[in-house]
Amino acid sequence: MNYRHAFHAGNHADVLKHVVLLAVCDALTAKPAPLFALDTHAGRGLYRLDADAARRTGEAADGIGRLLELPRQCAPLERYLRAVQACRMAHGAEAYPGSPWLLAHALREHDRVAACELQPEEAEALRTVFSRDPRVAVHQRDGYAALKALLPPRIGDTRFARGLVLIDPPYEAQLEEFDHALAALRQSLERWPQAVYALWYPIKRRRSLQPFLRRAATLPAKSSFVAELMVHPDDSPLRMNGSGLLLLNPPWRLDTALAAALPELVAGLGQAGACWRLDWLKAAT
Repeated sequence: MNYRHAFHAGNHADVLKHVVLLAVCDALTAKPAPLFALDTHAGRGLYRLDADAARRTGEAADGIGRLLELPRQCAPLERYLRAVQACRMAHGAEAYPGSPWLLAHALREHDRVAACELQPEEAEALRTVFSRDPRVAVHQRDGYAALKALLPPRIGDTRFARGLVLIDPPYEAQLEEFDHALAALRQSLERWPQAVYALWYPIKRRRSLQPFLRRAATLPAKSSFVAELMVHPDDSPLRMNGSGLLLLNPPWRLDTALAAALPELVAGLGQAGACWRLDWLKAAT
Protein backbone atom coordinates (compact mmCIF):
# COMPACT_ATOMS: atom_id res chain seq x y z
CA MET A 1 0.00 0.00 0.00
CA ASN A 2 1.57 3.27 -1.16
CA TYR A 3 -1.02 5.78 0.07
CA ARG A 4 0.21 8.59 2.33
CA HIS A 5 -2.42 10.95 3.65
CA ALA A 6 0.17 13.67 4.26
CA PHE A 7 -0.15 14.63 0.58
CA HIS A 8 -3.90 15.28 1.00
CA ALA A 9 -4.27 16.54 4.57
CA GLY A 10 -6.64 19.48 4.89
CA ASN A 11 -8.14 19.12 1.41
CA HIS A 12 -11.87 19.37 0.64
CA ALA A 13 -12.42 15.69 1.45
CA ASP A 14 -10.78 16.09 4.86
CA VAL A 15 -12.92 19.13 5.56
CA LEU A 16 -16.13 17.22 4.84
CA LYS A 17 -15.03 14.13 6.76
CA HIS A 18 -13.96 16.10 9.80
CA VAL A 19 -17.03 18.35 9.91
CA VAL A 20 -19.19 15.21 9.92
CA LEU A 21 -16.99 13.42 12.46
CA LEU A 22 -17.19 16.26 14.97
CA ALA A 23 -20.94 16.60 14.49
CA VAL A 24 -21.33 12.89 15.29
CA CYS A 25 -19.08 13.18 18.35
CA ASP A 26 -20.98 16.17 19.71
CA ALA A 27 -24.31 14.40 19.25
CA LEU A 28 -23.04 11.32 21.07
CA THR A 29 -21.43 13.20 23.95
CA ALA A 30 -24.71 14.95 24.67
CA LYS A 31 -25.54 11.84 26.72
CA PRO A 32 -23.43 10.92 29.76
CA ALA A 33 -22.75 7.22 29.08
CA PRO A 34 -19.16 6.39 28.07
CA LEU A 35 -18.27 6.04 24.40
CA PHE A 36 -15.83 3.93 22.43
CA ALA A 37 -14.51 5.17 19.08
CA LEU A 38 -12.62 3.06 16.55
CA ASP A 39 -10.66 4.68 13.71
CA THR A 40 -9.73 1.83 11.36
CA HIS A 41 -7.36 3.73 9.02
CA ALA A 42 -6.01 6.40 11.33
CA GLY A 43 -2.90 7.64 9.53
CA ARG A 44 -0.34 9.56 11.60
CA GLY A 45 -2.89 11.61 13.55
CA LEU A 46 -1.28 14.99 13.03
CA TYR A 47 0.01 16.72 9.89
CA ARG A 48 1.97 19.81 8.93
CA LEU A 49 0.71 21.77 5.97
CA ASP A 50 4.13 23.34 5.45
CA ALA A 51 5.76 19.91 5.05
CA ASP A 52 7.04 18.87 1.63
CA ALA A 53 4.25 16.38 0.97
CA ALA A 54 1.44 18.87 1.59
CA ARG A 55 3.22 21.67 -0.27
CA ARG A 56 3.80 19.42 -3.26
CA THR A 57 0.08 18.95 -3.89
CA GLY A 58 -1.20 22.25 -2.47
CA GLU A 59 -4.56 20.61 -1.79
CA ALA A 60 -4.99 22.18 1.63
CA ALA A 61 -5.10 25.64 0.09
CA ASP A 62 -8.40 24.77 -1.59
CA GLY A 63 -9.71 23.06 1.55
CA ILE A 64 -9.03 24.30 5.05
CA GLY A 65 -7.13 27.28 3.62
CA ARG A 66 -10.19 28.68 1.86
CA LEU A 67 -12.53 27.86 4.73
CA LEU A 68 -10.44 29.81 7.22
CA GLU A 69 -10.80 32.93 5.08
CA LEU A 70 -14.61 32.92 5.04
CA PRO A 71 -16.82 34.98 7.39
CA ARG A 72 -18.62 33.40 10.35
CA GLN A 73 -20.45 30.24 9.49
CA CYS A 74 -23.07 27.75 10.67
CA ALA A 75 -22.56 25.82 13.90
CA PRO A 76 -21.00 22.59 12.46
CA LEU A 77 -18.40 24.55 10.49
CA GLU A 78 -17.63 26.83 13.42
CA ARG A 79 -17.18 23.74 15.57
CA TYR A 80 -14.73 22.28 13.07
CA LEU A 81 -12.76 25.51 12.76
CA ARG A 82 -12.48 25.80 16.55
CA ALA A 83 -11.01 22.29 16.63
CA VAL A 84 -8.46 23.18 13.93
CA GLN A 85 -7.50 26.31 15.86
CA ALA A 86 -7.13 24.27 19.06
CA CYS A 87 -4.81 21.91 17.21
CA ARG A 88 -2.72 24.85 16.00
CA MET A 89 -2.55 26.36 19.46
CA ALA A 90 -1.10 23.06 20.68
CA HIS A 91 1.12 22.11 17.74
CA GLY A 92 1.92 25.21 15.68
CA ALA A 93 0.39 27.45 13.05
CA GLU A 94 0.73 24.95 10.18
CA ALA A 95 -0.62 21.92 12.04
CA TYR A 96 -3.67 20.06 10.80
CA PRO A 97 -5.50 17.41 12.86
CA GLY A 98 -6.18 13.93 11.55
CA SER A 99 -9.30 12.07 12.55
CA PRO A 100 -7.82 10.38 15.65
CA TRP A 101 -6.68 13.76 16.97
CA LEU A 102 -10.19 15.12 16.45
CA LEU A 103 -11.72 12.12 18.21
CA ALA A 104 -9.46 12.64 21.21
CA HIS A 105 -10.27 16.36 21.18
CA ALA A 106 -14.05 15.85 21.01
CA LEU A 107 -14.48 12.95 23.40
CA ARG A 108 -14.31 12.99 27.20
CA GLU A 109 -12.10 11.66 29.98
CA HIS A 110 -14.19 8.51 30.44
CA ASP A 111 -14.39 7.77 26.70
CA ARG A 112 -11.88 5.58 24.85
CA VAL A 113 -10.40 5.60 21.34
CA ALA A 114 -8.70 2.83 19.38
CA ALA A 115 -6.69 4.08 16.40
CA CYS A 116 -5.42 1.52 13.88
CA GLU A 117 -2.70 2.10 11.29
CA LEU A 118 -0.95 -0.61 9.31
CA GLN A 119 2.06 1.29 7.94
CA PRO A 120 4.92 1.16 10.47
CA GLU A 121 6.17 4.73 10.01
CA GLU A 122 2.67 6.19 10.26
CA ALA A 123 1.83 4.03 13.26
CA GLU A 124 4.97 5.18 15.08
CA ALA A 125 4.06 8.81 14.43
CA LEU A 126 0.57 8.08 15.75
CA ARG A 127 2.01 6.59 18.96
CA THR A 128 4.09 9.72 19.45
CA VAL A 129 1.03 11.97 19.12
CA PHE A 130 -0.84 10.05 21.83
CA SER A 131 2.05 8.98 24.05
CA ARG A 132 0.62 10.98 26.97
CA ASP A 133 -3.06 10.30 26.40
CA PRO A 134 -4.18 7.12 28.20
CA ARG A 135 -7.60 7.29 26.54
CA VAL A 136 -6.14 6.44 23.12
CA ALA A 137 -4.80 2.99 22.23
CA VAL A 138 -2.74 2.80 19.03
CA HIS A 139 -2.72 -0.50 17.12
CA GLN A 140 -0.35 -1.25 14.25
CA ARG A 141 -2.69 -3.59 12.43
CA ASP A 142 -5.10 -3.92 9.55
CA GLY A 143 -8.19 -1.86 10.22
CA TYR A 144 -10.67 -4.38 8.85
CA ALA A 145 -9.19 -7.13 11.02
CA ALA A 146 -9.47 -4.77 14.00
CA LEU A 147 -13.23 -4.57 13.51
CA LYS A 148 -13.48 -8.28 14.25
CA ALA A 149 -11.01 -8.15 17.13
CA LEU A 150 -12.23 -5.02 18.94
CA LEU A 151 -16.00 -5.12 18.49
CA PRO A 152 -18.08 -5.24 20.58
CA PRO A 153 -15.78 -3.10 22.72
CA ARG A 154 -14.84 -3.98 26.25
CA ILE A 155 -11.95 -2.43 28.21
CA GLY A 156 -11.37 -3.81 31.66
CA ASP A 157 -14.75 -4.01 33.37
CA THR A 158 -16.35 -1.47 31.04
CA ARG A 159 -18.66 -2.63 28.27
CA PHE A 160 -19.39 0.18 25.84
CA ALA A 161 -22.97 0.23 24.67
CA ARG A 162 -22.48 3.37 22.55
CA GLY A 163 -19.87 4.74 20.21
CA LEU A 164 -18.75 5.18 16.65
CA VAL A 165 -16.61 3.54 14.02
CA LEU A 166 -14.86 5.55 11.29
CA ILE A 167 -13.69 3.65 8.20
CA ASP A 168 -11.53 5.79 5.93
CA PRO A 169 -9.58 3.44 3.63
CA PRO A 170 -7.19 4.54 0.87
CA TYR A 171 -9.28 3.27 -2.09
CA GLU A 172 -6.25 2.30 -4.14
CA ALA A 173 -8.64 -0.09 -5.92
CA GLN A 174 -12.03 1.55 -5.44
CA LEU A 175 -14.44 -1.25 -6.39
CA GLU A 176 -12.49 -3.81 -4.40
CA GLU A 177 -12.39 -1.43 -1.42
CA PHE A 178 -16.18 -1.07 -1.53
CA ASP A 179 -16.47 -4.85 -1.34
CA HIS A 180 -14.19 -4.99 1.71
CA ALA A 181 -15.88 -2.05 3.44
CA LEU A 182 -19.45 -3.25 2.94
CA ALA A 183 -18.60 -6.76 4.11
CA ALA A 184 -16.87 -5.31 7.18
CA LEU A 185 -19.83 -3.06 7.96
CA ARG A 186 -22.28 -5.95 7.70
CA GLN A 187 -20.23 -8.09 10.08
CA SER A 188 -19.64 -5.18 12.48
CA LEU A 189 -23.34 -4.36 12.67
CA GLU A 190 -23.98 -7.93 13.73
CA ARG A 191 -21.36 -7.62 16.48
CA TRP A 192 -22.14 -4.06 17.66
CA PRO A 193 -25.50 -3.09 16.15
CA GLN A 194 -26.13 0.09 18.17
CA ALA A 195 -22.97 1.96 17.12
CA VAL A 196 -22.77 4.79 14.63
CA TYR A 197 -20.72 3.85 11.56
CA ALA A 198 -19.20 6.32 9.10
CA LEU A 199 -17.59 5.19 5.83
CA TRP A 200 -15.80 7.84 3.78
CA TYR A 201 -15.64 7.38 -0.01
CA PRO A 202 -14.20 9.36 -2.95
CA ILE A 203 -16.33 10.50 -5.90
CA LYS A 204 -15.11 10.77 -9.46
CA ARG A 205 -18.26 10.03 -11.44
CA ARG A 206 -21.23 9.68 -9.13
CA ARG A 207 -23.13 7.28 -11.37
CA SER A 208 -20.38 4.71 -10.80
CA LEU A 209 -21.39 4.69 -7.12
CA GLN A 210 -24.90 3.37 -7.72
CA PRO A 211 -24.09 -0.35 -7.18
CA PHE A 212 -22.30 0.55 -3.95
CA LEU A 213 -25.22 2.64 -2.70
CA ARG A 214 -27.78 -0.04 -3.56
CA ARG A 215 -25.80 -2.56 -1.54
CA ALA A 216 -25.29 -0.07 1.31
CA ALA A 217 -29.07 0.34 1.58
CA THR A 218 -29.39 -3.37 2.41
CA LEU A 219 -27.07 -3.24 5.43
CA PRO A 220 -28.83 -4.18 8.70
CA ALA A 221 -28.70 -0.69 10.20
CA LYS A 222 -31.76 0.96 11.72
CA SER A 223 -31.25 3.96 9.45
CA SER A 224 -28.70 5.32 7.00
CA PHE A 225 -27.98 8.27 4.76
CA VAL A 226 -25.20 9.66 2.58
CA ALA A 227 -23.77 13.18 2.76
CA GLU A 228 -21.78 14.27 -0.30
CA LEU A 229 -19.79 17.34 -1.30
CA MET A 230 -18.86 17.86 -4.95
CA VAL A 231 -16.37 20.69 -5.43
CA HIS A 232 -16.04 20.07 -9.18
CA PRO A 233 -18.62 19.02 -11.80
CA ASP A 234 -19.37 15.32 -11.88
CA ASP A 235 -17.81 14.77 -15.32
CA SER A 236 -14.19 13.66 -14.96
CA PRO A 237 -12.96 10.17 -13.99
CA LEU A 238 -9.38 11.48 -13.73
CA ARG A 239 -9.67 13.45 -10.50
CA MET A 240 -11.51 13.31 -7.19
CA ASN A 241 -14.40 15.68 -7.87
CA GLY A 242 -15.84 15.25 -4.42
CA SER A 243 -16.39 12.81 -1.60
CA GLY A 244 -19.08 11.47 0.66
CA LEU A 245 -19.80 9.67 3.89
CA LEU A 246 -22.16 6.80 4.40
CA LEU A 247 -23.67 7.15 7.89
CA LEU A 248 -25.26 4.12 9.53
CA ASN A 249 -27.39 4.60 12.67
CA PRO A 250 -26.78 8.38 12.54
CA PRO A 251 -27.60 10.37 15.68
CA TRP A 252 -30.88 12.23 15.86
CA ARG A 253 -30.90 15.45 13.85
CA LEU A 254 -27.44 14.88 12.38
CA ASP A 255 -29.02 15.26 8.94
CA THR A 256 -30.38 18.67 9.93
CA ALA A 257 -26.96 19.87 11.06
CA LEU A 258 -25.30 18.65 7.87
CA ALA A 259 -28.03 20.11 5.67
CA ALA A 260 -26.98 23.50 7.06
CA ALA A 261 -23.26 22.86 6.63
CA LEU A 262 -23.14 21.35 3.14
CA PRO A 263 -24.42 24.43 1.22
CA GLU A 264 -21.85 26.57 3.02
CA LEU A 265 -19.11 24.11 2.08
CA VAL A 266 -20.20 24.28 -1.55
CA ALA A 267 -20.18 28.09 -1.43
CA GLY A 268 -16.77 28.20 0.24
CA LEU A 269 -14.89 25.38 -1.46
CA GLY A 270 -16.72 24.65 -4.70
CA GLN A 271 -15.83 25.57 -8.26
CA ALA A 272 -18.39 26.19 -11.01
CA GLY A 273 -20.79 23.26 -11.08
CA ALA A 274 -20.22 22.28 -7.45
CA CYS A 275 -23.12 20.73 -5.53
CA TRP A 276 -24.06 18.81 -2.43
CA ARG A 277 -26.38 15.92 -1.64
CA LEU A 278 -27.92 14.43 1.47
CA ASP A 279 -30.05 11.37 0.76
CA TRP A 280 -31.60 8.85 3.09
CA LEU A 281 -31.02 5.24 2.08
CA LYS A 282 -33.08 3.88 4.96
CA ALA A 283 -35.22 6.09 7.16
CA ALA A 284 -35.63 5.26 10.84
CA THR A 285 -38.89 3.53 11.66
